Amino acid sequence: MADEKNTAAAGDAATVTLERVNTAPAQTWNRLRANDITLTVPSLSRKGDVYFALPQLFGKMECGMGEAVTGWATSQAADARYVEVQRNTVREEPIVVDIDADAGNVADTGVMVREGACATIVVAVHGGEKASAGATTSGSLLRVVAEARANVTIIEVLGVAAEQQHLESVGITADEDAHIEVRQYALGGGTVAMGLAAELAGARSRIDLTCRYFAHDKNVLDINHVVRMRGRNTRAEVSESGALDGAARKSLRATIDLVHGARGAKGNEAESVLVLGDDVVNKTVPTILCDEDDVAGNHGATIGSVSPEQIDYLMDRGLSRHEAEQLFVRAIFEDAIMHAPEAASHKAAVLRAEEVLGADVAHDFDEGAEPAKGTVPFAGGEEE
Repeated sequence: MADEKNTAAAGDAATVTLERVNTAPAQTWNRLRANDITLTVPSLSRKGDVYFALPQLFGKMECGMGEAVTGWATSQAADARYVEVQRNTVREEPIVVDIDADAGNVADTGVMVREGACATIVVAVHGGEKASAGATTSGSLLRVVAEARANVTIIEVLGVAAEQQHLESVGITADEDAHIEVRQYALGGGTVAMGLAAELAGARSRIDLTCRYFAHDKNVLDINHVVRMRGRNTRAEVSESGALDGAARKSLRATIDLVHGARGAKGNEAESVLVLGDDVVNKTVPTILCDEDDVAGNHGATIGSVSPEQIDYLMDRGLSRHEAEQLFVRAIFEDAIMHAPEAASHKAAVLRAEEVLGADVAHDFDEGAEPAKGTVPFAGGEEE
């Protein structure tokens, strides 16, 4: 549900309150306040703009953050971008969605990967470069259809400044024997809300989802992962891990839905959370839904701090306690930088590493990474 209202200050842009965002398929007790999140976002008038709409197929897809965010993103994006990868081809250059959080960019992207094709999709969100940017809201809506035997890799690197907000919503449909690999890096910022919904519709389709995150100070991180396993003998491997410091607040809803008819399906979900700050608030809701007999589903979460034995070991070698704990944070940023496949995602990871760890450390990682050349951002219409 979205309620529109004008801001009090004259001349300010209107805002919209998006309620029940990132809602999990199965609700927990309301008193835990872990079922969803409410976000206030800008609402710009696009009256008179000529808007390129995606094919109707994309409008029917479930996206991780829900219908309210889908509607907001499509109304706020200056245009939609459609990319089609032809059957039995390997697209060498990644499809890049480059978001400037300082400018409050919103992108609406649809990708069709035809039968037997291979493609890499990158979402790079970077902010904090302009001191005058202030409080901005950016967003990305990505919808991907993978036809039979397609192989799709999705890499998301999200990093915004302390006063900024970003919404990241993804929807995926996979046909038979399609393989989806997703690597998400949420590297902090004022408010980062991200959701992913994947439908394994075809037999033997598979998703491997890895999410690594960091939040500190008073950052808010809200994540919703949903995998609908509909086809027979489908596979889902979902792994989340991260570190929380200061007074960061994080919520994670991870759902594997074993739908009736998905005989032989197997899904696993696990999270590991490292708590470094005394004022951290962590909420984890792992869920398995099952409406079929011949299936297997497992989930779990591990939440804790660095063990005294590990701290003592590192302090005996000359590190302070803070430096020892920062080694675990460094590992997250190093992983993001090393896996950035092109210039925009590499830039997003390095900018956040500079902010959190300092320039020397960030560029120490940077020297070991050789990102591919970035592609020129695509303005809209159809691309083959």
